[in-house]
Amino acid sequence: MFAIFAIASSSQAQEIKPLEVKKVMEKVADWQMAHFNDSYSGNKEPHHQLDWTNGALYVGMVKWAEMTGDEKYYNWLKEIGENNEWKLYFRKYHADDHTVGQLYIELYRKFKDDKMIKPTKDQFNFIMLHPAQTLMNWKTPYHQDRWNWCDALFMSPPVWAKLYNITREEKYLDFLMKEYKASTDFLFDKKESLYYRDEKYIGKLDNGTKIFWARGNGWVFAGLVNIMNELDSNSKEYKYFLKIYKKMANKLLKTQTPQGHWAMSILGQDFYTTPETSGSSFFIYGLAWGLNNGVLDKTTYAPAVKKGWNAMVGHVTEDGMLGYVQPIGAAPGKAWPDKTEVYGTGAFLSAGTEVYKLYGGE
Repeated sequence: MFAIFAIASSSQAQEIKPLEVKKVMEKVADWQMAHFNDSYSGNKEPHHQLDWTNGALYVGMVKWAEMTGDEKYYNWLKEIGENNEWKLYFRKYHADDHTVGQLYIELYRKFKDDKMIKPTKDQFNFIMLHPAQTLMNWKTPYHQDRWNWCDALFMSPPVWAKLYNITREEKYLDFLMKEYKASTDFLFDKKESLYYRDEKYIGKLDNGTKIFWARGNGWVFAGLVNIMNELDSNSKEYKYFLKIYKKMANKLLKTQTPQGHWAMSILGQDFYTTPETSGSSFFIYGLAWGLNNGVLDKTTYAPAVKKGWNAMVGHVTEDGMLGYVQPIGAAPGKAWPDKTEVYGTGAFLSAGTEVYKLYGGE
């Protein structure tokens, strides 16, 4: 562990070069494709191709495919869709099982094949006609049929935003806004400008600090970017999301560790000293996007992106595995240099696409 920390801390001052960003992204993407059928997080079987874990991987992988233009990545992603007849995963309302829809819509944008998005449109149309009537409270019946945990804000809302963008049908945007506002009213701590993972953590303390899970807030922060990418920057909807985004960005700037990552419990740096790369990569993705889109001040935020990206690269092994990815969970926990997860790779690739642009890549 000491050696990893030493590598990461010594690399923070290194200048970032677009070619080097691309090289490490390729190494990570290729490693993950070669190990796609491995099992992770202590599971005996690999994740189902349509599971949210892989859905988050595809979100980053399709960004990488677009950045590199290499058809091998598009072909790999298309095969996922074809193998599964372009369906979402098995739970109709559950946000996790909508995640893969983000991939399908991006592939539709490239290949213009209606069959890639028809099952997603059909399912979302059904949901709008039969909206879940459940409460946001955690122990109520069918509670996860709505977005009552912060991870959900990465999984499903960007699909609604993408459908709105490609169809121009306001109904998708209206549903997105109604449900997103309900989730934010329930889970967002206005004082801390961070999201609780779910109701169970509201009012709960860990070593005297409020519990704001890094990856959970990473899901939200990256999700905000993926939503805003689909909206008119002059629209009231975009401005709603941007307001939340800026509040979170300001808090993230203040809570980044000296090593460049974010503690697994964002306010608990003193107690969670192990680096964690999935939440941190999502934060770097979001902050770099803000710089690229002119919504964050470069003098203020660029050093955080530089320090963060160099720290993440310091946790990529020689053969391309991203280490220190916290296993599946819902709260701060543990991570190890020799353990990874597919969603960590997705977060890293998402971050890389924005860092590449930020440092002059085309």
